[in-house]
Amino acid sequence: MTWKNPLILFIAASFLLAGGFLAYRFFAPAPPGREVRVPDEEQIVNGENDIEPTASIIENLEIPWEMVFLPEGGMLITERPGRLVVIEEQATTYIDVPDVVAIGEGGLLGLALDPDFPQNQYIYLYLTTGTGTELINRVDRYTFEDNNLEERLTVVDNIPGGNIHNGGRIKFGPDNYLYITTGDAAVPDLAQNLNSLGGKILRVQSDGSIPEDNPFGDEIYSYGHRNPQGLAWDAEGNLWSTEHGPVANDEINLIEPGVNYGWPEIVGTETAENMREPVLTSGDDETWAPAGAVFLDGKIYFGGLRSQTLFSFTPESPLELTREIEGTYGRIRIVTANPEGNLFIGTSNRDGRGFPDPNDDKILRISFN
Repeated sequence: MTWKNPLILFIAASFLLAGGFLAYRFFAPAPPGREVRVPDEEQIVNGENDIEPTASIIENLEIPWEMVFLPEGGMLITERPGRLVVIEEQATTYIDVPDVVAIGEGGLLGLALDPDFPQNQYIYLYLTTGTGTELINRVDRYTFEDNNLEERLTVVDNIPGGNIHNGGRIKFGPDNYLYITTGDAAVPDLAQNLNSLGGKILRVQSDGSIPEDNPFGDEIYSYGHRNPQGLAWDAEGNLWSTEHGPVANDEINLIEPGVNYGWPEIVGTETAENMREPVLTSGDDETWAPAGAVFLDGKIYFGGLRSQTLFSFTPESPLELTREIEGTYGRIRIVTANPEGNLFIGTSNRDGRGFPDPNDDKILRISFN
């Protein structure tokens, strides 16, 4: 074989062009009109159900991954390229987060406020870092005061990272412990390896120490996960998680301590001894690519990326899945609620896999009749 062969040259050129396109898609510059703004006019959500007029409250974000509401007003939003966006009534501030490596699905991902945030000002960030060949994920705690990140403490380190399957959702549970979803980093066997933090849901105290009742005496709370990206607790305090399956077979799992959820040994409706099948699955013929989740008004809402859908289900038997909004806003990653009980979603159309509108990405407030 020689590089002078025309066929070889054609194939090589094709790969270079494809690689350049993917690099542009994943590392594309911020959209025009970078300033995050609140539009003057309300927009109408054209979903499958009767939906009231809804405000597109924030626009021109770059791959937003998570959003939280500050107790005294305002919001914090993570952008995957490595910025923390502070939205206040009169100003928008961009903070570059140290050590973030934005590659593939990795970058600045999850975000959580400490349950005692008004007193201690702690925020938590899940990020990808390292080099292109040795990526890891970690959770850092910062003191957030006067729009500055100070006094970093690494809460959990050496979570396997990669171009894909980084997990990344972090939330405090009703027990005031921090729960962390991690992916298998495209190495499926890590999910079954209890010596690895990959493919797990982790549970730690706010300083990273291990709760005494964790099932394995370390950070691991459950295992056998492929790429979980959503966490939500229902009214009874039960923990639910959304999880990406292989091609299809996406999952909604009811999470219990010490349970093995099967990946990569079982998928979808398959069963095996000492492994737990999902409560809901998309099956072999449909892909949801489920992401953020929240419990609100008796339902769990979660976003779909590839499916471009806002789903809901009632966490009681029998479980029925509802498509609340489908195809209207593109890829939906953030699903959350403010303290007043209003539902919010965030798009992810600039992540290299969507078709962004000029003002994407957006955060929208959703109101159902």
